[in-house]
Amino acid sequence: MSAGFALEILDALSEADIREVVALSDRCTEHDGLRPLSEHVWLHLKRGGDERGVHIVARSPEGYVAGYAHLDPTDAVEGSSAEIAVDPRDRRHGLGRHLVEVLIDASPDGRLRLWAHGEQTGATELAASLGFTRSRVLWQMRRSLYAPLPRVAMPTGVEIRPFRVGEDETAWLDLNRRAFAKLPDQGSWELADLDLRLHEPWFSSDGFLMAWRGTRLVGFHWTKVHGAETLSDGHHHPPIGEVYVVGVDPSERGHGLGRALTLAGLHHLRSLDLSQAMLYVDASNLPAIQLYEGLGFARWDTDVLFRR
Repeated sequence: MSAGFALEILDALSEADIREVVALSDRCTEHDGLRPLSEHVWLHLKRGGDERGVHIVARSPEGYVAGYAHLDPTDAVEGSSAEIAVDPRDRRHGLGRHLVEVLIDASPDGRLRLWAHGEQTGATELAASLGFTRSRVLWQMRRSLYAPLPRVAMPTGVEIRPFRVGEDETAWLDLNRRAFAKLPDQGSWELADLDLRLHEPWFSSDGFLMAWRGTRLVGFHWTKVHGAETLSDGHHHPPIGEVYVVGVDPSERGHGLGRALTLAGLHHLRSLDLSQAMLYVDASNLPAIQLYEGLGFARWDTDVLFRR
């Protein structure tokens, strides 16, 4: 490890720790063009971390937080998962490697899944040198909202209306479990996971489109506007729309509902005068990629899950 760095392993973060780790994340975001931590970790981080997580904080000789790692050891089937952030000025000096080695030691059984957000050469080389292999790949795709958008052709009998806070939570959670039964990261959401996002500044009921067939919820498109923020160093990033989550009841698949919902969300984002839309999709989900490419999306960047 680089000389002079002090390491702390914490079960929870203090308010001062949170501010410093957020500032570190902002520095990485400004340098790399994307956040080093996933939304799930980021949401919990801002509240001090969830009760199951482990936090590893590395301080420089000057006292600032130069590195941060988050470990979630709760998945006994797939193994622990982790994410790291290293200050751009402290990279290539062994700090990232040491953080990963500490994560491996802190994992209950030595197994570890490590996310690299953005397919950066440094992260790939580090993972390979420590015995990790590529396990999962997510594409980030983007399209211009200035380009033409096809009209929305909703299946007969289906009506779209905005999400109603305090009324639609149970119906949405039930559909989310059915729609993502094979994708536990999404399908296992509980009410607390939903509530976290409903209370985020970016949440808008108008952008959470619910598709109903009578009294039965059959699909949804949850859009998001993010990036309209000022980082802790004063830099401002313009907003960008996101196809956050699109879900369709398995019984409704094959009838164009997913495409119609995707388009309805894109039209909503365009109505907000946004210039671009983005989304994440598993690289192995070829039908979804074909759908998005058919709607004008192209691959922009890649997130990689490494496994050891």
